[in-house]
Amino acid sequence: MIKVLVVEDSPVALELLKHILSSDPEITVVGTATNGLEAVEFVQRERPDVVTMDIIMPKMDGFEATRQIMGTCPVPIVIVSASLVREEVEKTWRAVEAGAVAVLEKPRYVGLGRTTEEGERLVQTVKLMSQVKVVRRWNKASSAVPAPKTSLPSPRPIAKPDRQIVPVSEQKIKLVAIGASTGGPPVLQQIFSSLPLSFPAPILLVQHISPGFTHGFVDWLNRTATLQARLADDGERIIPGNIYVAPDGHQMKVDAGGRIILTTEEAENGIRPSISYLFRSVAHAFGAKSMGILLTGMGRDGADELKTMRDKGALTIAQDKESSIVYGMPMEAVRLGAAQYSLPPDKIIDMLMKISS
Repeated sequence: MIKVLVVEDSPVALELLKHILSSDPEITVVGTATNGLEAVEFVQRERPDVVTMDIIMPKMDGFEATRQIMGTCPVPIVIVSASLVREEVEKTWRAVEAGAVAVLEKPRYVGLGRTTEEGERLVQTVKLMSQVKVVRRWNKASSAVPAPKTSLPSPRPIAKPDRQIVPVSEQKIKLVAIGASTGGPPVLQQIFSSLPLSFPAPILLVQHISPGFTHGFVDWLNRTATLQARLADDGERIIPGNIYVAPDGHQMKVDAGGRIILTTEEAENGIRPSISYLFRSVAHAFGAKSMGILLTGMGRDGADELKTMRDKGALTIAQDKESSIVYGMPMEAVRLGAAQYSLPPDKIIDMLMKISS
């Protein structure tokens, strides 16, 4: 059984979350808390497998509770937030920065015994996050001495022996396409904060995220990114120095002239925006002048199309297993032979820096 602590100050929302989670035979709600202080104390005492965390609460908000839990008794924390409240969105992303592993919109009440897409997503995410191994996040408020860093495995090329990989410095990359899902935001923040202002290629990004959180996600990226993150507009021409993020409910592609096209075409792999949709257009429009990067996340969105990019001569990378929160999409890419390289985030940054030299 997956033991879950539900943290929520609204009695109605608390009962709804308990009902949704308890409806799955693999989940048991072992406790509830109505503020962050109670949550921190419960985690230290009972050590649940997963915590669902509200953000705006009395005594201690969800951001501070996440920060304290991840600094003392780390467990996977899923933020369950009312996405349209500005203060809540801002603190939601600060909680992700502090170590929360996923962000979901609060399910709507449609009557007991009835399921919603948000409720199904909550159950699926809690079950998946229960398998994630989180680590302690040391912060400035902690007086403890952090443990020594362990080195990650050396990056490894995984191209077939009979296929030559063109050195990055010799490959004229005109566009970088990135796809990410669960666990992606902290990796993207790490990557984007490390790139120079002179980075020579525009970046197109599809991040799987609950509707309503994308604006806040872009604002959060811009707090640390050197390049300018922005929501993509239909018809705009891509230029270096910009990160174009696919907006809620739209598929995003690029044409050979470097112009973004947004559509409301049907979902792919059950998702809109879809990484597959973006990667396929990049493969056909830019081919060997592009780089495709598939980061942590559940499912297989983007894996087949990363293979298409590689077949067209693009440089292709999948995040490695050791650094992925969920080794789903990257694993599928590796299995298909879609990724030339399997790398942790710091080595992905190194590869990106080579196209800046």
